[in-house]
Amino acid sequence: MATQTSTLLNLKRNLQQRWKIIRFNMSASNNPLFLGFYRNFYNPKKGSLSDFLSLYSKSKPGNFTVVQIGANDGITHDPIHKFIKRDDWKGVLLEPQPNVFHEFLTKIYAKNKGIRPLCAAIGEKDGTQPIYKVGFSSMRWATGLASFSKEKIEKAFEDGIVASNCKRFGIEIPTDQSQWISQEEVQVISPATLIQTYNLQQIDLLQIDAEGYDLEVIRIFDIATTQPKAIIFENVGLNAEDYAACLQLLEDQHYQLKRFGPNTLALQKPLGEFASFFNA
Repeated sequence: MATQTSTLLNLKRNLQQRWKIIRFNMSASNNPLFLGFYRNFYNPKKGSLSDFLSLYSKSKPGNFTVVQIGANDGITHDPIHKFIKRDDWKGVLLEPQPNVFHEFLTKIYAKNKGIRPLCAAIGEKDGTQPIYKVGFSSMRWATGLASFSKEKIEKAFEDGIVASNCKRFGIEIPTDQSQWISQEEVQVISPATLIQTYNLQQIDLLQIDAEGYDLEVIRIFDIATTQPKAIIFENVGLNAEDYAACLQLLEDQHYQLKRFGPNTLALQKPLGEFASFFNA
């Protein structure tokens, strides 16, 4: 029975990996079937974050600009990928991990001329900064945990997140704990340099996935000056105090907020046609 279960799990993993590769390649090539599905048949659940993004994107046809902080591979668990592809968004996608950037992000958006992938993190000033990550795996779940906070990676081990993923994918955690966490210096760009370099006249969406660093990103991005029309950030990596501080900061800048599971949406007032998404 144990052998049969193990065989089924391996088969499932192989099928999932194959589908992931097929989906990635279809998106990267702007396959007509891939694009056609999202343009003609995709119908997000009413009132969901995807529903908001779909309608918001369509409200600015051909003129939608995004800045994404922490783009990773550009597709896995990415709430905006389908809309970038479907509606030909413009903008800059930041991913600081060089291997992920070159192996995935640049390839998946190579045919989207309005999208500029950038191998960098956002920071208060231009330069470099150490990033911490799981040291013995380069799978998507592992690169997705990368953070400027070493404590966040340590907590992922303590909370069993790493162990759970290793069990799921058949990875053995090294007995030598010095191999658990690695670090590397990555490029950092300030919001002012980013906006000037890419001539960003407006930011329709600031999309953040910074593994618990989201509050700092919002602070660094100087919302009062940059004025993104909408902001989406992950709340699952923030403790209660940091999440409350994040909400207060955005409320002070006249944003209306709504939590959608692991993500929080902030939209500049007045809400206009999107007011229904913020109803209790």
